Amino acid sequence: MTVPQISFEDGDHILSWKGVMDALAEGHKRPEAEIGDTFLYQGNRTLLSRSAWIKGLGLAVKTATIFPDNTGQDLPAINGALSLFSDETGEIEALIDFHLVTKWKTAGDSLLATSKLAHPDSRSILIIGAGTVAASLIDGYRELFPAAQIVLWNRTKDSADTLAAQSPGVSVAADLPDAVRRADIVSCATMSTDPVLHGEWLQPGQHIDLIGAYRPDMREADDAALRKGRIFVDSRQTTLDHIGELKIPLASGVISPQDIQADYYDFGAFTRESDEEITIFKNGGGAHLDLMVSRYIFDQWCAS
Repeated sequence: MTVPQISFEDGDHILSWKGVMDALAEGHKRPEAEIGDTFLYQGNRTLLSRSAWIKGLGLAVKTATIFPDNTGQDLPAINGALSLFSDETGEIEALIDFHLVTKWKTAGDSLLATSKLAHPDSRSILIIGAGTVAASLIDGYRELFPAAQIVLWNRTKDSADTLAAQSPGVSVAADLPDAVRRADIVSCATMSTDPVLHGEWLQPGQHIDLIGAYRPDMREADDAALRKGRIFVDSRQTTLDHIGELKIPLASGVISPQDIQADYYDFGAFTRESDEEITIFKNGGGAHLDLMVSRYIFDQWCAS
């Protein structure tokens, strides 16, 4: 059997942000996923293997290598591969480019939450970070909020300037606290282990999207930020005990499990209770989301 191999170039142009958001919403109507994660560490390097099985949808295994120092050698910091298997026979159905799945899963995950939790008339979006995820967010937010002004901030301003130059209409902020205070939506997509977003900067009515932290020692928002907002996650199973963003403040008693309002298996609870409240979403990006997005990619590829 010849296994289809779907490259980034084969798949990227046949997908849409609405399509991937719909796939994620529909996927969470199915039986809850069985998920297995394995992490191996050497210094700041990570080998991450994630697997998921959803009845009726299939199985997926995605393995990623995360080597942050690669950026200094002009090499991708993240590499990997995903295998998609049939739920009926267990046979492999496709090998799908890791970067294709990750792009659409990561940004789509946050966009789905933002579509429910942010003010629909949001006019100012701040993206903290200037890597590949930030580039995907620019594309996705433009589809979701076409009238909004998008602003970038990055510790290394040259990186933000470069991304802004590739994205007409996007500007770069010089002062992070001021940029946060002005934004309706704040999306963090960094590789930081220490908080870059502070609660004292947050304003009533904002939606906060936290993407970057994926290890137990990583955080993007400080304790004060988490105390200020109502917290939502894509999956309790893959965030609360695994990612420092929530694992650390839960362990110290800053927040409690009861402060987590809902995950995507209770999607109807993704609502804003008032115009003034601050909503916070932690994007954990579990393997079940990779499976949902991979099935969407495979279906679109077959149809095309």
